[in-house]
Amino acid sequence: MFMSVTGHDESNDESGDAARRARRRSTVLRTAGLTLAGVLVLGVAAAGWAYWHLNSNIRSVDINGALGDDRPPRAVAAPSSSGTAAASPLPTGSLNILVLGSDTRSGKENQELGGGSSEGARSDTAMVVHLDAGRTAATVVSIPRDTLVARPSCPLPSGDSTAERYAMFNSAFSVGGAVCAVKTVESVTDVRMDHYIEIDFAGFAKLVDALGGVTVTTDEDIDDEDSHLTLDAGTHELDGAQALALARTRHGVGDGSDLGRIGLQHKLVKALLEQIASTDLLSDPARLYSVADAVTGSLTTDTGLDSLTELMRLGESLRGLSANEVTTVTMPVVPAPSDSNRVVAEEPEAGELWKSLR
Repeated sequence: MFMSVTGHDESNDESGDAARRARRRSTVLRTAGLTLAGVLVLGVAAAGWAYWHLNSNIRSVDINGALGDDRPPRAVAAPSSSGTAAASPLPTGSLNILVLGSDTRSGKENQELGGGSSEGARSDTAMVVHLDAGRTAATVVSIPRDTLVARPSCPLPSGDSTAERYAMFNSAFSVGGAVCAVKTVESVTDVRMDHYIEIDFAGFAKLVDALGGVTVTTDEDIDDEDSHLTLDAGTHELDGAQALALARTRHGVGDGSDLGRIGLQHKLVKALLEQIASTDLLSDPARLYSVADAVTGSLTTDTGLDSLTELMRLGESLRGLSANEVTTVTMPVVPAPSDSNRVVAEEPEAGELWKSLR
């Protein structure tokens, strides 16, 4: 009787252990499943929030709506080798983009970086970026801010006219904002600006910092009290504030005119392209987000580029474009007869340059 009872208890213990193990496995699996589901939900939510945040950063101006049809014609997309338009999800036709660096005074960061304390903003830097069809090459043409131009009449909420026969080029942005800047460039060049991109002081500095800085070689010593930059001739690793100071330096190089500063800006353009190419952003999500946040947080575009999706499509189409395939030039100018501190377009050289882009 005793042995029979003992054997029965051991069997029950084994059955109980098996049941408990099964319950534990079931609990562990349920917990793991719930945890994984939670991580996925949080990941999707975080990705969704990041996209919303970056997308909402971008400000835009409806330039096409403001200017209407009284503009140079759009460039015609180059046909593919088969004779029909390339069926690619990415933009591949030639594009002209007006890129402005704004010295806006708004915000504490911009003021600390040299924007000053006064109201308003000017186009401190103006570049027409021409992307060849197929994105195999690009040409960056700088327009000196001190160039005297015939500023066209731009639409203003007040109804006032902005037209002026002899006006400094960068005054168009001050008077009529992005719309007037685009109309003035198109009037001077007879080249249609397909897109518009504007970035301010803080955005440029943050972008350079997010990329880990840039490497720039200067040909001469720089000592500019206005931009607070002092550099010996040679190669330097610059952080965001230093790179911005270099982009703004004019009195410490050459003859102190805007032309010397443009030369430094061209060096920075190449340095940024090389740094972006050498930085594998896709393998570093944190840095990728930091770069995207820096760019979108200080960006104003036309309505054709005012979403993260459109900016990503444009960026993706440029992945194969290296710094060696980018040509930087300055619109040919000569001293203005009416003012030795100003310049005017040198003809026929300037006209031939714009014709080559058309």
